[in-house]
Amino acid sequence: MPLRDYGVLAARAVARVREGAAGTPHYQIHLADDAGTAYRAAINVLSKEPPSELLFVVVEDFRHPITDALPAAGSGWTALASQPGGAALDYIRANLFDPATARPLPPDLPGADNDLADLLDHYVQRAIGDPAAALYLFGQRFGPEPAEPDKVFGFLPGNGVHDVHMNQGNSEEFRRDDGVWQDGGLLIRLPDGRWVAVFLAFQSQVWHTDDTTGHALDTAPPLPGSGEEPMRIVAALVNPPGPAPEAETVTVLNASPEPIALDGWRLVDRNKTALPLPATTVAPGAVLVVPGNPTFQLGNRGGAITLLDPAGLKVHGVTYTAAQARREGWTIVF
Repeated sequence: MPLRDYGVLAARAVARVREGAAGTPHYQIHLADDAGTAYRAAINVLSKEPPSELLFVVVEDFRHPITDALPAAGSGWTALASQPGGAALDYIRANLFDPATARPLPPDLPGADNDLADLLDHYVQRAIGDPAAALYLFGQRFGPEPAEPDKVFGFLPGNGVHDVHMNQGNSEEFRRDDGVWQDGGLLIRLPDGRWVAVFLAFQSQVWHTDDTTGHALDTAPPLPGSGEEPMRIVAALVNPPGPAPEAETVTVLNASPEPIALDGWRLVDRNKTALPLPATTVAPGAVLVVPGNPTFQLGNRGGAITLLDPAGLKVHGVTYTAAQARREGWTIVF
């Protein structure tokens, strides 16, 4: 079954504790919201299943429409519906990052800048030192526990968020936690307005999952490496000149050395509305401009576009922000 209480914690960082490699270590963050309520974020840095090292992705300048859907900084815990179009995270469907860029890191080693705790420290310590930095932790809530002080920081009631990692495509032992639009992660809004995003996954998880259950699709092929996708979304005209209905378009490229027949291929928007591609064949190196329709929404407030093959598997995905869509008549190049 999916996570019981999925949501996002908006708070400021107060302190942190790095746990050792014994047991099930976590990187622990003490946070407080604007009302003074204390929380603990428990971030896994080691897996129970081999390979034990977690995969991480850091996006230093994260630009995604999801940041516009977040609750106010310092507002505390907000429950989120596990569905597209809001603030919920989905590593596969929301096009948050390129999974091929994920790399493993050990949990905590002697020396500087060589483990996952060091990586988290680089951003969290900066946030602790600057109260203007806003943290957003996505995952499953635990507590409040009125009679139980927090086991790490000692505040009462015990209260916080865990499962701050990918929560789908799990192995059989953790299959019960699978779900879509319920992934964890850490977003930091720096005082200059820039966003930093940290995403974590276990190496035992897979990157093709069922659209309803989030369970692993065992027969699916592995994802291609970054830049190896045969068909790619390369551009979109999301804000054409003139009044509605607008003539929106998406441009796809056949980057492979072979012709590709597009029968059964489709694009999906941020709300997962499908747009079938024309039943044509695209020559190697050629592009195809695909016209939209009234139900396929490329909104001017930001959006996501995903390319699916005839089996319904994700091949490529992109996002754009409201700032990118602001200029009428300009084509966004990805």
